[in-house]
Amino acid sequence: MIPHISRRLRTSAIAVTALSAALAFSAPAAFAGTDPVGPAAAPAARTAVKQAAPAPAAWAAGTRAYLVIKAPGDSAAVRSAVASNGGSVYAYYDAIGVVVAHSTSTGFAASMRGVSGVQQVGATRTSDVPADAYNPALPANPAQSTTTLTESNRWDMTQIKADQAWAVTTGSASVKVGILDTGVDDQHQDIAPNFNAADSASCAYGKADTRAGAWRDVGTHGTHVAGTVAAAKNGKGVIGVAPGVKISSVRIAEPGSSLFFAENTICGFMWAGDHGFKVTNNSYYTDPWQFNCPDNADQAAIIEGVRRAQEYAENKGSLQVAAAGNSNYNLANKTTDSESPNDSTPVTRTITNACLDIPTELPGVVTVAAMGNGNVKASYSNFGNGVIDIAAPGGDGASGVYSTLPGGKYGNMNGTSMASPHVAGVAALIAGVNPTFTPADIRNALGVQANDTACPSDSRCTGTTAKNAFFGEGQTDALKAVGGSTPPPGKYFENAADVTVPDRTTVESPITVTGVTGNAPSALKVGVDIKHTYRGDLVVSLVAPDGSVYLLEDFANGDSADNVIKTYTVNASSEVANGTWKLRVQDIAASDTGKIDAWNLTF
Repeated sequence: MIPHISRRLRTSAIAVTALSAALAFSAPAAFAGTDPVGPAAAPAARTAVKQAAPAPAAWAAGTRAYLVIKAPGDSAAVRSAVASNGGSVYAYYDAIGVVVAHSTSTGFAASMRGVSGVQQVGATRTSDVPADAYNPALPANPAQSTTTLTESNRWDMTQIKADQAWAVTTGSASVKVGILDTGVDDQHQDIAPNFNAADSASCAYGKADTRAGAWRDVGTHGTHVAGTVAAAKNGKGVIGVAPGVKISSVRIAEPGSSLFFAENTICGFMWAGDHGFKVTNNSYYTDPWQFNCPDNADQAAIIEGVRRAQEYAENKGSLQVAAAGNSNYNLANKTTDSESPNDSTPVTRTITNACLDIPTELPGVVTVAAMGNGNVKASYSNFGNGVIDIAAPGGDGASGVYSTLPGGKYGNMNGTSMASPHVAGVAALIAGVNPTFTPADIRNALGVQANDTACPSDSRCTGTTAKNAFFGEGQTDALKAVGGSTPPPGKYFENAADVTVPDRTTVESPITVTGVTGNAPSALKVGVDIKHTYRGDLVVSLVAPDGSVYLLEDFANGDSADNVIKTYTVNASSEVANGTWKLRVQDIAASDTGKIDAWNLTF
């Protein structure tokens, strides 16, 4: 089992390959103190986000953050009470009746609970608010690397038929998807074409920061998620599930800790509602509590504040998609929590199903479990009958999800963090072909288009084939989501003869195709089984009968994995089908050798 590494992000294990170098990322990127070069600052929120008067000019040790909750409407009286009870107002959202307050007084919550009109008060953290909250540094604007990597089909996109869905639609540019995460590198060559700076911001600490670049990544996670949703179909790197939609970054992770506190999440959902996001992706849980329990006054306020903000966003037309988590935990049978609070010292506590993982367990949110390569539950993925709504590829072990990384790089990650953006991308495709759909309509469509996936021989997977604890309604299907249909299997040709691949040599294996009328299809399937240590040495191509060469994959030099066992899809519609096709394999380095074990073509 992949260990549960994430304390907040829904990434269970990270194996990053950045172009020709293998890089391991375990900490947020450092901040730069200078303004980055970027698009003009985004406008302030238009409707619900009301900024308070400036927070205290000087930070004080012991400052904690609180949610003060009242009925929706004018909060002037409550804001005045905050000041008279030893606090200051950091931000407020009258549309949902939430005030974000700071105070150094240990009695602040108790005194505010006695104020007329106040319904709930709760501390959002067990640690001090960072001094950075009063003068936030802008994230670094990383130098960009160019890539020679060309787009090739990846197992996760093939598994959900996204590669076939693109022939129907790549998504509508009128659909906005919000990436609520660690931030997004908007300068990345595969993200820049679809990035919407005007609706991007930082919500770190609980109020919108619209300075140019405030939305940028303080780690790597958000950029990876963004690429899975909507990396451009531009011939470079990778392609997202919905490469024609627009993505905005709402950074809700705080620098240094990369924690996602409740006030940040509230700000993010309010921003999503006011800025017309049709879908948001939420690959995190709201810190510092893995589960928030309603019998605890602080956690009850967190549940209510985030719930109201999510409901506000949904009522404004935004569907929230969220990762289920990476603890291999049964969310339908909660008993203990040993990871909270994660901003100080975790303790083991007894919990019940009344305690919620938020935002993923809030009403209206689509909860996504992770699958490995094939119709299998990812080893780390949380599960739960009646909790999981849908499943999608999240990677597991050697089969990671390959996507964008800051600085023009690319790499693999595994986790429900990686599953959720596949579903967010499919939801965006649905919104594009059904522009009148409400969030409830999109949510229903996600369930209808999912492919039923039966339980394995595992007693934990309860329910039916149509809906169960591991996969919910089943695995998401991008092609069905956009009204396409899977074409019937075509004629199949195979060469199972071994061809040795020595060091620094190019070899070919032929297949003679006969009896196929006309040209090859636009989705010619090329199945490849190459046994070779250190596949970073390899360049794999398909050669058509007329000598045209179609690059299948130029593996990153730092890719140390063994073997190439995958199916590629090639648009070979300009080629006559009948004739001799060849699989060409180039070994461009020394020390590792192998063989073409077998390969096939399906027309």
